[in-house]
Amino acid sequence: MTLTDSFDMLPMLGRGKHRNPKRGACFMELASYLAGEKWSDHPACTHPLLAMLARAVNDLTSNAGRPRLAPLVPSVIGLNSSDPRWAVRIALLAAQTALPVAPADRQQTLAVAVLGCERMLDDLDGRAPGSRTDRSAQVLDALPTTTAWAEQFCVGGRVRTSRFVRDAAPSIVAVAVQALAEAYVFDTDAVLHDLLADAVAQCRAWSGEVDASVPDLVPEDWQGVVRPAGVDR
Repeated sequence: MTLTDSFDMLPMLGRGKHRNPKRGACFMELASYLAGEKWSDHPACTHPLLAMLARAVNDLTSNAGRPRLAPLVPSVIGLNSSDPRWAVRIALLAAQTALPVAPADRQQTLAVAVLGCERMLDDLDGRAPGSRTDRSAQVLDALPTTTAWAEQFCVGGRVRTSRFVRDAAPSIVAVAVQALAEAYVFDTDAVLHDLLADAVAQCRAWSGEVDASVPDLVPEDWQGVVRPAGVDR
């Protein structure tokens, strides 16, 4: 039987930041421990925006569903890059995922986010101005009124790459994950899990490790600091 065969064998992750392992662990704190780093929810082993996405998904997943995020923890270790396109693409993925199901009051913001990310990729990848990835075109075309508003809103606006990576990308991720948590979908926990899993898979592809194996999260690695799901103490 593998770790993922039994929900009760997975680590009991907690919401928020924890001072030390005795008080619990969130997704990224467990990653820092497994990576051999100082206990932190901002470890150096993971790209800052991917880590932010993981923290947001961890915090907005239900208590019942959170342990199912645990098998993804080893996969974020070592995924890092100074390439600004990583932040833009992570933010774009989050916005693309959230836009189709987001509450109406968040759709304009997310449409602007998609267009802003695509514009940044035009500059970073040397694409023709106004280019859009297939997925962006699909989600924007499905909301023509919102998209028309967002396109008008973006006319003339330009943001430096450094500012986009520092300010805009984290804001996009925060709005997108919150929108998914508020969306009327059948299984919110599954949607959040899949967004994080997709982001990890894309980062692995960008790093050239698309075929690299991810270590299993075996109980011996973490049971000393994080209790299993379903076990009280």
